[in-house]
Amino acid sequence: MITLSSIRHLRIPFSLFLMPVFLFALALTPNLNGDRILLVFLALHLFLYPSSNGYNSYFDKDEESIGGLKHPPKVTPDLYWLSQGFLFIALILGAMISWSFTSMLLVYALVSMAYSHPKIRIKKYPWTSWFIAGFFQGYFTFAMAYAGLSELGWDSLFKPHVLIPGLLTSLMLWGNYPLTQVYQHREDTRRGDQTLSITLGIKGTFFFSAVFFAVTGGAFVWYFSDRGQDLILWIYLAAMAPILLFFLIWFGFVIQNPEKHASYGWAMGMNSISSLVLNAFFIYYFLENTQILQVFGY
Repeated sequence: MITLSSIRHLRIPFSLFLMPVFLFALALTPNLNGDRILLVFLALHLFLYPSSNGYNSYFDKDEESIGGLKHPPKVTPDLYWLSQGFLFIALILGAMISWSFTSMLLVYALVSMAYSHPKIRIKKYPWTSWFIAGFFQGYFTFAMAYAGLSELGWDSLFKPHVLIPGLLTSLMLWGNYPLTQVYQHREDTRRGDQTLSITLGIKGTFFFSAVFFAVTGGAFVWYFSDRGQDLILWIYLAAMAPILLFFLIWFGFVIQNPEKHASYGWAMGMNSISSLVLNAFFIYYFLENTQILQVFGY
């Protein structure tokens, strides 16, 4: 029997935070196909990511706030099988596109399992987990989405037009990833997980993320400038302004009182405004870069 608590642990709405990666890949896909767009979106956001969330929750058994759940319910045994069922559906959807795309989904899932499983538990190694999470949720997911949307194989992952924007998405996530851990120090310490945020300390986490945000912004400026997309560049900078402002305000409060303000509410606020703004920007970039509206006379 599937319990309500297990459904909540899938954290399906939390998948919205990773949607900018899919939208960026969509904006750069040269041969768009409506069926493939739907299949890739469903495979990633409705089944693969929730499967990963549920699997992670099953082994973590968090008692304090986690991403998308301020008060996580008690984990029940059916969560494991529910997460595997969602993965199975994701693989079926992937097979409707190609076996290459299916195998990419499986690789992502296996890495995600290794991240949480107690026998491997990549999560307890601060720098390794930081790199792997940012690499697979960023570059690998971008390349996987691009391959699925274009019905391409593994060789497409190493093409410069996929590799460069894919790495840009990893830069975004490498900057943001430690901030998602900053309110979980007590919970992670209790489990014996030495996360990067614990290693850096609360203030160190913010300084670290600030540096990566600056590098990421510079990299995107170079990318759009190199493509001759000056208007896109300015809109990107305008879109980043509210994210930067929120981060600086949060950082200011943290400097005054780290223990109080390195909280779930602030972290989810950062995630929410980032995903809202980035999703809006990449939807705009998709419409402009593909000029799809012109096909319909707009």
